[in-house]
Amino acid sequence: MVPWGFWLWEVLVTLTYQSLKNCMDSEGREFFVKKFAFLLALMFIFVAEISPAVAAPILFRFAGQSPPDHMATKNMEAMAKEIGEKTNGRVQIKVYPASQLGNYSLVMEEMIKGTVDMACMSVATDFDPRLEIIYTNGFVTGYDSAKKALVPGAWLPNKLNEFTSKLGVHLIGSYVEGFIGIGSTKPVKDPLNPKADKGVLTRVPNMVVYTLGAKAMGYRPITIPYPDVYQSMQTGVCDAVDGYPTAAAYTILGDVIKNWYATNYSMEYLAYMVSDKSWKKLTPEDQKVFTDVAKKYTLKSIDNAKAEDEKYMKLMEKKGIKVHRYTEAQLKPIKDACVSTWEEVGKAGTGVELMKEFKQHLGSK
Repeated sequence: MVPWGFWLWEVLVTLTYQSLKNCMDSEGREFFVKKFAFLLALMFIFVAEISPAVAAPILFRFAGQSPPDHMATKNMEAMAKEIGEKTNGRVQIKVYPASQLGNYSLVMEEMIKGTVDMACMSVATDFDPRLEIIYTNGFVTGYDSAKKALVPGAWLPNKLNEFTSKLGVHLIGSYVEGFIGIGSTKPVKDPLNPKADKGVLTRVPNMVVYTLGAKAMGYRPITIPYPDVYQSMQTGVCDAVDGYPTAAAYTILGDVIKNWYATNYSMEYLAYMVSDKSWKKLTPEDQKVFTDVAKKYTLKSIDNAKAEDEKYMKLMEKKGIKVHRYTEAQLKPIKDACVSTWEEVGKAGTGVELMKEFKQHLGSK
């Protein structure tokens, strides 16, 4: 809305025009112009004093990869609304779900350029292999340890932000969709004993960290493309699957798996990120709003993940799938087995020294 001082200015200019038009002689017109010039100057000063500067709001495009009705997208919408309110409208955010602005690698590239302002997406490790530390197996085995490890200001998010900041992107928070377990078509032998052969051929994502982790836990890994997993389990090409959070395992593989082992050795992770070029448009006050809101929704996502994991495990049980739940204490042998692979993970690309530092901070938690 136009401030009333500017409205008054418009009225005065209109009246002036009409008066000038009605002046019949040049002497009168000259007198009027001189007088009105003086009044205009006073009016300009008056309007400048009484009418606050009205800056256009900063518009941010917020890219997501999850469907519109997904919990991650709902969190993005809530964050956008809260940031808008807490900045008193200085920042307005529009959410683009379902990879409308591109996949996570393309969006990362666009954030580096500054053409996309922020995102809630998977970490694009092709820009820096050290970012793969977030997918390390075994550094958390439950929701409480996830909060300690991922709360903004903790060692891991600080380290991730150190890497992304060099690329031109600030990592300000985390979104945990759910914990990853093992789904199988037949019972797994001695699931909490890493030294026991589990007796199942297990599909793992095509990442060194998952292959090493599966072997350390006693599984025989095989890499199968994501679109072929359902058919592979249905036809017996593999007996088990690794790399799926609980909700996805139920939704995608619920008709073929007969057992679910909530081993929680990894999690489905997305990052809240802001382009450095967009970040610099914000005042320090508004930057703090962003970081405070990101912290709130990081912790909220972990609470949501706990509720969603339990919800889908109950749905599994209703479907006849046998669900095996464990405490973090019971999962310690699994964690220790995964930790034993970290040096080799470092040699494979993330860096030996980085993994030593990683182990120092997260290996004994």
